[in-house]
Amino acid sequence: MTTTPLEFTSPYVWDPTPCINIDVYGIAGPQGSKTAVGYGRSRKTGRTIPLMRESSTKVKPWRDKVQAAIEAALLAGDARYLAGPVRADITFTMPKPIKAPKRRRSYPAVTPDIDKLERSTYDAITKARAWKDDGAVIENHNRKVYPGEHPDALDRPGALIRLYTLNGDPS
Repeated sequence: MTTTPLEFTSPYVWDPTPCINIDVYGIAGPQGSKTAVGYGRSRKTGRTIPLMRESSTKVKPWRDKVQAAIEAALLAGDARYLAGPVRADITFTMPKPIKAPKRRRSYPAVTPDIDKLERSTYDAITKARAWKDDGAVIENHNRKVYPGEHPDALDRPGALIRLYTLNGDPS
């Protein structure tokens, strides 16, 4: 794992040390696509409504792993709770397809969509109570890579999550 400095210019002055800097291993599950599974009654209005479930079975296991890793880091004192504006840097290491080239770099420009991976990860961080809500993220940089093909890539599928707060902002 490398701890690279914030590598691009930003109008904000971010603390160079992340409040949370963890590795989570597992297959990242995209959140967002839903499948209709029937109809039921609304508890509020009593009207018939469609019942929906996540299309990907990977979402719940991924969110559970991220939540457990964040909670463990917070309990161990290896991470700090986030208050105020947040910058999120997440590197998703995806499983490399068997047919992908072995001797040259390839890019995971395929599903799942990076915004859906981000959504499931942010929801897990919220559930772990590391921040009040993912609305605190005002700047982010996310990437999908294959193992060993980027300085921040993990050695197997998972994610490197770094969360920063503004420099000198106690709120």
